[in-house]
Amino acid sequence: MLATSSWVCVYQQKTVAVVIPAYNIANEIGAVIEGIPEFVDSIIVVDDASTDRTVAVLHEIVDHRLSVLQHAVNRGVGGAMVTGFRRALECGAELVVKMDGDGQMDPQFLPALLDPIVRDGYGYAKGNRFLCSDRLSEMPVTRLIGSFVLTFLSKLASGYWHIFDSVNGYVAIEVDVLRKLPLDRIQPRYFFENDMLIHLNVFRVRVKDVAIPPRYGDERSSMRIGRVLVTFPVFLLKGFSYRLYHRHVLREFSVVPVFWIFGLLLFGWGAAFGGYEWIKSMVRHQVATTGTVMLCVLPLILGFQLLLQALIVEIQDSPR
Repeated sequence: MLATSSWVCVYQQKTVAVVIPAYNIANEIGAVIEGIPEFVDSIIVVDDASTDRTVAVLHEIVDHRLSVLQHAVNRGVGGAMVTGFRRALECGAELVVKMDGDGQMDPQFLPALLDPIVRDGYGYAKGNRFLCSDRLSEMPVTRLIGSFVLTFLSKLASGYWHIFDSVNGYVAIEVDVLRKLPLDRIQPRYFFENDMLIHLNVFRVRVKDVAIPPRYGDERSSMRIGRVLVTFPVFLLKGFSYRLYHRHVLREFSVVPVFWIFGLLLFGWGAAFGGYEWIKSMVRHQVATTGTVMLCVLPLILGFQLLLQALIVEIQDSPR
């Protein structure tokens, strides 16, 4: 549901900045900027070394709110957003919104994205296409499947188990929260949205999912499924390790890392030793002894229990 006019008045009392990372979107960027609500105070477009007429189109747009920043070298969506975030902080923005420039993010839902921050005190709000089940048919099948898989992995890495559609880039953040984040450490490319959640969890920031339907046209995503499947698990593993250390060791020592470490060691030992003994017994046609079986099964069960307990603690401790 869109925000009422009374809440638009509240937004007008806040300084709102919209940051748009732009790369080869000359055909779409004009309509996107034109649709941004009047209560937005500044529109910051960061051209990420486009090779088409994106910059030329931007300079033709007459809007006193618009400022254009340019990268000489392509840094990725995350790199563009960090540049935009810093400009928004310099401009004194109190609320900062990320909106893509390809037209996939409907500006009319911007008030709904800001509601949880202004009204309910959340630090970060993000779109969730899956809360609009009647519109999911508009979403390309490959993106739909990829979003399901990556969302589960992102839950594990970020610790936000109540959040879905983690790759959704339609987000809003409160400026005091933004100032806490180590912007130099934010992943510069496609892992940006997931990495934001990982860093937000370190500071126990409350995150809210907002129902925003998908909107797709004829544009083609530059994200390739093969590259995602190879690179994202590596990034997520690094992010998971970073979050465990900075959240559960440095900031508030808890048993979660202990459960994860010993759970993985015991489960890994049980699986590896059990697999080795099973292959050996098959080759030699000799049944393993009871003691050997117990050396495989007990670590496997205990490790599984520790991993399950780690998940339970993390789910219960997810900032809501």
